[in-house]
Amino acid sequence: MNEAGFWDSIFNFDNYGDLLALLHNSIIAGAVLGLVGGLISTFVLMRDLPFAVHGISELSFAGASAALLLGVSVVAGAMAGSVLAALIIGTLGSRARDRNSLIGVLMPFGLGLGVLFLSLYKGRASNKFGLLTGQIVAVDAPQLGWLVGTSVVVLAVLLVIWRPLVFASTDRELAEARGVPVRALSPIFMLVLGLTVALAVQVIGALLVLSILVTPAAAAMRVTASPTRVWLLSMVFGFVSMVGGIMLALGSYVPISPYVTTISFGIYVVCRVIGALRTRRGWTSVRARRRATTPAKGTATNGP
Repeated sequence: MNEAGFWDSIFNFDNYGDLLALLHNSIIAGAVLGLVGGLISTFVLMRDLPFAVHGISELSFAGASAALLLGVSVVAGAMAGSVLAALIIGTLGSRARDRNSLIGVLMPFGLGLGVLFLSLYKGRASNKFGLLTGQIVAVDAPQLGWLVGTSVVVLAVLLVIWRPLVFASTDRELAEARGVPVRALSPIFMLVLGLTVALAVQVIGALLVLSILVTPAAAAMRVTASPTRVWLLSMVFGFVSMVGGIMLALGSYVPISPYVTTISFGIYVVCRVIGALRTRRGWTSVRARRRATTPAKGTATNGP
């Protein structure tokens, strides 16, 4: 492939307006997922659950692969796998050490099942590939309805448990001492996380869900310490990553996920640089103030 053909396969904006109208469902789905995923990502980092996201995505992939093989709803299969994984992790892995070992067991099992089901599936290869890396044309009207409806459920549950969840995520021991039902919150949040992972698998694939469910909050936490600003920036970063990735992927032959992950990673790098510059300026200001208030060597001080 020559250089022109290479770039045309990645960025090709011929008939872009027609493609934009044809794939409006995918754009809406990406916008919703970006907002919900960005919000969830803050709690994922607060509760130290990035590894759990990957573990849930593997069983979500297995459920979607099984549904594809059986000829039933892939959305329902992905959700079933995600919910099962979330309940197992939330119920049996309340402590970080137990949780990580449990996820380490579930991940290869889920991935192995998914590979088995896909190897038995005799349909189009694009369907197999899309479950792993995303597929921009995968969102039809029924799937969009599922996605929006599930997102509303996720946001409603978060709204109900918001205050105790924030408290328990910030200081588990103190929250437990104050009577917050920490043990009950864990499986509830894992269930919400599982539903969100299932949504993400439908759009960007099982292998790259971390770019939406971890990276937005990781970037936001680099530029602000305010919880409110972290939540808002995470949602903005998730939205920009998803919608921007879809807009770039419209005219190409490349799956959507490389565009989404590249934008998400780019945002993180910029935020990390900004955070580093702020830290350096802060230290410089502190040193300058110390020098201004500390007498120079050899300077006489007033005696009694």
